[in-house]
Amino acid sequence: MDLRPHLRVPPGSPVRMQDLDPRATPGMEGLSTRDAKDRAEQEVAANADRMAVLQQRLFAENRRALLIVLQGMDTSGKDGTIRAAFSGLNQQGCHVTSFKKPSEDEADRDFLWRIHAAAPPKGEIGIFNRAHYEDVLIVRVHEMVPQGVWERRYAIINDFERYLSVTGTTVLKFYLHISRAEQRERLLARLADPEKRWKFSMQDIAERARWDDYMEAYRAALERCSTEHAPWHVIPSDRKWYRNWAVSEIVRATLEEMDPMIPPTDLDPASIDIPE
Repeated sequence: MDLRPHLRVPPGSPVRMQDLDPRATPGMEGLSTRDAKDRAEQEVAANADRMAVLQQRLFAENRRALLIVLQGMDTSGKDGTIRAAFSGLNQQGCHVTSFKKPSEDEADRDFLWRIHAAAPPKGEIGIFNRAHYEDVLIVRVHEMVPQGVWERRYAIINDFERYLSVTGTTVLKFYLHISRAEQRERLLARLADPEKRWKFSMQDIAERARWDDYMEAYRAALERCSTEHAPWHVIPSDRKWYRNWAVSEIVRATLEEMDPMIPPTDLDPASIDIPE
């Protein structure tokens, strides 16, 4: 089953955040939770093996690239998804970039400067843990720039992603959708676990208070920036096992569709003698 049509935001369609179920499990209908989870874990492992083969071909082909964008509220599982879904990829040809608050040098440039600099070169896979969408999410919610500035950024982002697409980079975007209740449980779990307590910040509480503002900002980003060349996929993420499976399924299917090929060679192995 191809999950993409079930989780993709159709370009030009309205988005109602209240209609997006963070506990949904499309593709696992008819299975008990235990059976669905077991199947998901098996297929994530199989997908990792298959993606490793396709990544090697993409690297050898050296003509195209794949960019994966992960966005979501705090605790939605961006780091966890990277660990689970992309564990089989060769780090030589796969780079993860986490975008934090811009440095002074970055802030002095246009908002896409640091993003474009981190885009994957030909033959490689790039994974963005947060991305250029922060400039229409947190920047919007916290009113860091006037509305007239962030309003123009949707069109700029679409043009930028179109440019990446026509120059050989396939763009996949995933919004990891969790509920407010699930976020609370995950924050409490961080506090309860000494091994994870370092990840907790009081800023998480402050940002949580703006939940409705963030949902409106995400709605606008999904609605205005899901395009044919760079579609958004909404990944129900209250169930971590489903989140990992859905992302790995879509990335594996996309790589299969890209169908990278090992470049031909005129070498005749029989004519080559390698001295002992």
